[in-house]
Amino acid sequence: MRHTDANEMRAAAEAALGLRQLNERSREIFKRIVETYLATGEPVGSRNLSRVLPMTLSPASVRNVMSDLESLGLIYAPHTSAGRLPTQTGLRLFIDGLLEIGDITEEERNQIEGHLAGSNRRRAFEDFFAEAGEMLSGLSRCAGVVLVDKQSKRLKHVEFVNLGQGRALAVLVSEDGDVENRIVHLPEGLPLSSLNEASNYINARIGGLTLMEARTRIEKEIEQRRAQLDELTARVVTEGLATWSGSGGDRKSLIVCGRAHLLEDVRAMEDLERIRLLFEDLDAKKDLIQLLGLAEGAEGVRIFIGSENKLFSLSGSALIVSPFEDSEQKIVGVLGVIGPTRLNYARIIPMVDYTARLLGRLVP
Repeated sequence: MRHTDANEMRAAAEAALGLRQLNERSREIFKRIVETYLATGEPVGSRNLSRVLPMTLSPASVRNVMSDLESLGLIYAPHTSAGRLPTQTGLRLFIDGLLEIGDITEEERNQIEGHLAGSNRRRAFEDFFAEAGEMLSGLSRCAGVVLVDKQSKRLKHVEFVNLGQGRALAVLVSEDGDVENRIVHLPEGLPLSSLNEASNYINARIGGLTLMEARTRIEKEIEQRRAQLDELTARVVTEGLATWSGSGGDRKSLIVCGRAHLLEDVRAMEDLERIRLLFEDLDAKKDLIQLLGLAEGAEGVRIFIGSENKLFSLSGSALIVSPFEDSEQKIVGVLGVIGPTRLNYARIIPMVDYTARLLGRLVP
């Protein structure tokens, strides 16, 4: 399900080695500790573990196993004489090697399909994806995130408006009614009639195309000298398209939904501080866009936990994301959820995966 880069392959190998070091009872005790943490957020002690294990072990025997797991760096004691919680390394090992991922329920499947299929896909580009993020946020009780490429919009009309002093306003209208404006600098000596000529030339060629498709087609025509344009007008056309295309984060639209869900399970002041730090992470849009960009080349779901990424090193949060494609199998965005590391991974991973695949079939 998940794409693996060199770091992930190394982490997976280390996790596999760690699992091989555990015998059956060590693995069972470790699994119960992690599952208790994910379900309740609370540490679990040897006495309670001895009561629920499928094999008969005394609390003293359980403590010995827990000591071994602690020496391996898989669990730790948050307080003196307390039970144990999984470390980040332990949580990653559990997710990669022991987590049993089920499927979403029929009710959840119907909710997702009904919500997305019933959306008005002719609405503004970002509104459609915001609805998807809000829906996923509501089902997961986490913050929903969507990163989409603005160049995936289908174009309808462009216009250049003279502003004087060698500048023009380049106006782009997409099929969904979204409007973007950019300032472009005009070549010296350009006749005002060239702005209309440039607009007409582009409009005759962009109907139904994405910005990327239109730019590729028009630049190829100009390069092969098949465009019936003089040199100065051709520069207006290419510079206008390049300005709309932007670069890096300018091409990306980041949508964050449902932050309030992150406050629903706050139990202590340290939880509140962690959420405050997470809100700061969500506000660091450049870093979040960069992190989500790592998932664009993935196949299926990717999971980032805590300090595995510098963005979440302080808030100790988890990100579960999956890319989605358009009808031509081109990746046009990433969708997922952000929440505490104590997530119901078995439920949310297939939910994100299913939503991303469905969204890909419904991309405007």
